[in-house]
Amino acid sequence: MGASGEFTGAQVSAFMSTILLVDSDPLHAFLFKSILEKKYPDVQRVSDAAEAFCLVEQPLFAGRLGLVVSGSSRGSIDSPAFVAELHERLPHVPVVVLGNSTEAGSDYPREYVRYLSRPHASEKILEAAEELLTPHN
Repeated sequence: MGASGEFTGAQVSAFMSTILLVDSDPLHAFLFKSILEKKYPDVQRVSDAAEAFCLVEQPLFAGRLGLVVSGSSRGSIDSPAFVAELHERLPHVPVVVLGNSTEAGSDYPREYVRYLSRPHASEKILEAAEELLTPHN
């Protein structure tokens, strides 16, 4: 919020953006979606990378997409490959990667990616989302 207690334009824009959650594990997806919905009203979930790529190819969806959260289970593609392919299609869309035991933060480019290792605390997920959704001037 600004000094007057009102939301700034950047905060309203971040709040109104769509967050795409990609996770094939129904329990994890439910938990992560619930965490994100505490602060962001438009969280869409798909179960694998193929579904995510179908959505980001739709211009209306891509135009509202503010953040992708890559859960620890994405189906047939590993997370570094998913992030690389996503950034080929939408280079400036930030990604929060909820890492698993086989990944490391060094597997990802630094720009537009925030890697969170396990355990995935809800406050850390929300912090990462806010950091990546808020434009830095």
